[in-house]
Amino acid sequence: MISHSSGLYILLVSVHGLIRGHNLELGRDADTGGQTKYVVELACTLAKNPQVERVDLVTRLVDDPKVSSDYAQPVEILSDKAQIIRLACGPRRYLRKEVLWPYLDTFADELLRHIRKVGRIPNIIHTHYADAGYVGCRVAGWLGTPLVHTGHSLGRVKQQRLLEQGTKLEAIEDHFHISTRIEAEEITLGGAALVIASTNQEIEQQYSIYDRYQPERMVVIPPGVTLENFYPAPDNWQDPPIQQQLQRFLKDPQKPMIMAISRPAIRKNVSTLIKAFGEDPELRHLANLVIVLGKREDISTMESGPRQVFMEILQLIDRYDLYGHIAYPKHHNSQDVPDLYRLTAKTRGVFINPALTEPFGLTLIEATACGVPIIATSDGGPRDIIGACQNGLLIDPLNIKQIQDALRQTLTDTEQWQRWSSNGLVNVCKHFSWESHVKQYLEKVRLFPQQKVQSLLSPLRQIFAADRPDWNIPDTNRLPTADRFLITEIDNTLLGDQEALHKLIQRIRNEGHTTGVGIATGRNLESTLSMLEEWRFPMPDLLITSTGSEIYYGPQIVTDTSWQKHISYNWQPVAIREAMKDIPGVELQPPETQGKFKISYFFDADKAPSFREIIRHLRQQQLPVKGIFSHNMYLDLVPFRASKGDALRYVALKWGLPVKRFLVAGASGNDESMLAGNTLAVVVGNYSKEIHKLRGSSQIYFAQGRYAWGILEALDHYDFFGNLSQTQPEMQAV
Repeated sequence: MISHSSGLYILLVSVHGLIRGHNLELGRDADTGGQTKYVVELACTLAKNPQVERVDLVTRLVDDPKVSSDYAQPVEILSDKAQIIRLACGPRRYLRKEVLWPYLDTFADELLRHIRKVGRIPNIIHTHYADAGYVGCRVAGWLGTPLVHTGHSLGRVKQQRLLEQGTKLEAIEDHFHISTRIEAEEITLGGAALVIASTNQEIEQQYSIYDRYQPERMVVIPPGVTLENFYPAPDNWQDPPIQQQLQRFLKDPQKPMIMAISRPAIRKNVSTLIKAFGEDPELRHLANLVIVLGKREDISTMESGPRQVFMEILQLIDRYDLYGHIAYPKHHNSQDVPDLYRLTAKTRGVFINPALTEPFGLTLIEATACGVPIIATSDGGPRDIIGACQNGLLIDPLNIKQIQDALRQTLTDTEQWQRWSSNGLVNVCKHFSWESHVKQYLEKVRLFPQQKVQSLLSPLRQIFAADRPDWNIPDTNRLPTADRFLITEIDNTLLGDQEALHKLIQRIRNEGHTTGVGIATGRNLESTLSMLEEWRFPMPDLLITSTGSEIYYGPQIVTDTSWQKHISYNWQPVAIREAMKDIPGVELQPPETQGKFKISYFFDADKAPSFREIIRHLRQQQLPVKGIFSHNMYLDLVPFRASKGDALRYVALKWGLPVKRFLVAGASGNDESMLAGNTLAVVVGNYSKEIHKLRGSSQIYFAQGRYAWGILEALDHYDFFGNLSQTQPEMQAV
């Protein structure tokens, strides 16, 4: 592992939910669950290891009066070597994860800005969940940093489960944006150097349904439990505050407890547990049922999913007349959770997780650490937990009789209860401590191939050098001195109206004294230079050609060889052409349009499969590519690290100019990657229909003027030649 100093700098990225270092609001909503606890505890434990110098846990900044002001603090110190960093990501108000996708490009740019402020490339970027994976792939690719990923839960699995329950695909897509999530997961699996799973089942049965499934890059490292907080009740233990809340519900609070703790989500299957309890008189006689489903104020104001869960629970309680036999408190805090487990153990009760599927089951190991036997779904992580701890039973979560039998056996067999309790206490320390997790984690990180990491880091290592980079840049190139940059596509954007082009050239000469000028085009270098010469456009300072796969600096056309090395990783053009040759409706363009890192096709929409189907076909052949579709007739395939947007951000980092000082102009689908994010962006009036989807984006200006008239319009809209603000205007809430 290459490091800039003696210790590792590890960057953890977890975008959604409410993350803070104390009193985590677990179960507050669907986004604030086990993952938030996981990343905070991982950050703190990594920071304790002497091999680690710095840990930044990066998440979204939320400035919303409906949530604590803690989440609006840009920096929160966790320890002397760990901190939470909160960055802007779209509107300041709190949004559920499914609607964050349009803002992740901006978050990626903010993350790059944070890294420049630190002044050091992270040794590892470790992302959590699909949204962070999307961000991490982009940033790790720009920096050449190895990417580690933990999925936590997977989109394809969620989609399968919802379909099996009868949910319509359209409804799944509408609420969860599941295709966007799955695409982000595919991209992440293709770019990650290491994927950390919690169980073997996760690797063998969940990740295996992905096109980019690469088990050789996957490893099982179970998450840990904080043993300082989760431990059996001592002999002199006093009744905890949460017990008073439970007593409000129960006729006989001294009876053993059947405890369930989860979010109020349908897949957690709490209603089946209540049915099993309600339909079994012996169980009602033996024990109380305690259901802890996050926090709530008014059920009628909750989101539809949690509201549906609570309405069904209340109906079942009434149907079986469970009043006095079941507790379902409205509030609890993070300190109450260990006490709930200890109360369960004190009453010689049992903890149950009846979820339809459980990727891991952190509550199971927490309960185990407090001496509670467990019963859990046989689908997912509980198999590994009970296999390692030998402290309970697996059940079919849809088989009510099996649930009843398991609960009855645990509550009535005193010797077995004690054996399971003792087994769990011993084995949880052996297999599920955070110290054990971090030890295995760092061992795997250190095994990254030295030459691979060197290859990834070397292209961008010079970007963060303290002195000016030692490149052969002509004196007349404005890149070193420009404080802003105009980047434009050629076809249908810069060129097309001679009068408008002439006026644009004059304005740049008269007003753009500190402005650099660049071209970003799908054309190759020769064609680009020919068109610029034909239209008498001055030699640009920067040329991004062949759909972002080549970068040159003018006027002497100096090749950026570091960019070529960076994007060449795992590029297989021969295999790609072979995989594409039998696909109907696609035809290779002439040789002069092809590039070393670009394969271009004509695309017949009436005959060809969809763009998404073609990309999936290539992934199934283990061919990592990025597809760019434009004008409804052109398809370019480039390395997965290449695009106009990636090239632009590489240049911005290399020359120390924030992307928010780049005005980018485009008109078609191959411009989308550079229009998104923190750039000042304009779409000219004669744009292609595939880019219409960007209309309404608050950071993209749609001009009325066609061709260069649209660029001129944008110069005035942004006051680009004026006192360009150091920060962009606040993004309006949507």
